[in-house]
Amino acid sequence: MRHIPRKRFGQHFLADAGIVDAIVDAINPQLGQVMVEIGPGLAALTQPLSQRLPHLTVIELDRDLAVRLRSHPKLTVIESDVLKVDFAELASAGASKLRVVGNLPYNISTPILFHLLDFVDVVEDQHFMLQKEVVDRMVARPASADYGRLSVMLQWRYAMEMVLFVPPESFNPPPRVDSAVVRMVPHIDATAVDGKLLSEIVRVAFSQRRKLLRHTLGQWLQDKGYGGEFDVQRRAEEVPVAEYLALAASI
Repeated sequence: MRHIPRKRFGQHFLADAGIVDAIVDAINPQLGQVMVEIGPGLAALTQPLSQRLPHLTVIELDRDLAVRLRSHPKLTVIESDVLKVDFAELASAGASKLRVVGNLPYNISTPILFHLLDFVDVVEDQHFMLQKEVVDRMVARPASADYGRLSVMLQWRYAMEMVLFVPPESFNPPPRVDSAVVRMVPHIDATAVDGKLLSEIVRVAFSQRRKLLRHTLGQWLQDKGYGGEFDVQRRAEEVPVAEYLALAASI
């Protein structure tokens, strides 16, 4: 039976065999690794991944797709909203860290990325297909238009690179945007800071990104009674990740 993509789930199913092969090659699954796929859909990635692995856990919200996936002998199917999944529990069931992959729904890709930040310690790496605009923001460098809150929060915990461009015609139905695959590898020695505090600092800093920081973060620091040194005669996009981390660590 043909599955009709559901708009409320942001479903765009990967249909280009060449792109599928390129993604699986980039992931390079190996025997013994514990892999979790988010949003397997019609199993475009699931099938070739399961051919290289003895077992694969998949997280699927769509009930009809979950029923179909349960017929696959190598799969454990978690029928759930990924934002409610405890990845630490999934990791505790295996002997090694998780490798997380998926074609993330465009309408909730950023919340998923922030949810996974809570489980970075149990993750070996992540490979996601996302809207290219989101990937551009994830890997953006300081002093660029794409550099923002997402860049800082993710670069704090991951080394990231775009590994593959994916055009709209690779999907059914084709999205109205370009896509890309990003590789995310957790930093072994990530700076130890309070994540909530860092998130608040970055949120305030980028709340009015065209203004100098003295109008936003400078006022916030003053209200906190901060007595350290931090140059607020810059815009938020001019501050490297390391300086935001140092500021969070000094408060």
